[in-house]
Amino acid sequence: MTDLTGKVAMITGASRGIGEAAAREFAAAGAKVVLVARSEDRIAELAGEIGNSAVAVPCDISRYWEVESAVNAALQAFGRLDILVGNAGVLQPITHLTEADPEAWGQVMDVNIKGVFNGMRAAIPVMQAKGGGTVITVSSGAAHSPLEGWSAYCTSKAGAAMLTRAAHLENAGKGLRVMGLSPGTVATQMQRDIKASGINPVSKLDWEDHIPPEWPAKALLWMCGPDADDYLGEEVSLRDEDIRRRVGLIE
Repeated sequence: MTDLTGKVAMITGASRGIGEAAAREFAAAGAKVVLVARSEDRIAELAGEIGNSAVAVPCDISRYWEVESAVNAALQAFGRLDILVGNAGVLQPITHLTEADPEAWGQVMDVNIKGVFNGMRAAIPVMQAKGGGTVITVSSGAAHSPLEGWSAYCTSKAGAAMLTRAAHLENAGKGLRVMGLSPGTVATQMQRDIKASGINPVSKLDWEDHIPPEWPAKALLWMCGPDADDYLGEEVSLRDEDIRRRVGLIE
């Protein structure tokens, strides 16, 4: 296990799924964790379960000033910020492009692209000032292949993937480690929503086809260590058996 003793990690979308699993995994590895999500009660409950090494910061990541305040809360609580996991994301609306509600479609951009930017914009200067840090964006295979009914999600994930590459290009020489994680399909509420939609092949998958959220959580932890330096500026795919082996998920 990567040792994060003395490190502080801020995780967006920490109220459930991959974000919640990552918060527990990082805390178990010795990190102080800053739990960021709109679900105030849930992240407060999770912080209570983790203990003194966790703080909960209610935040709408689509609003820059709220994300900036979350970073400041991390600094107030723990005095530093070493890791940012940009995990928060939304899928809905699942609908054909010609039938999509423009406001709902735009909200996906606000969360999935602007939310990633807001986290980077608020956190990277803090990391640069202390000499380095790690920024990981949770991506998706949808960033690279269009899927019926997912025009908003696919477009937003493609934008976030490019934003991650841009952050690496601009900051690799300044002590920043920037990369993405494409986890594949994960057994979370999002997959229940996809199943209910009945649109495109992903909705036809059985629950047993999805990996548990603990797998990407362990991959995120591994990406914070030097063994992942081969993938800086790139997108790590958890579908890759070699990656699963290096993370320690399979033998």
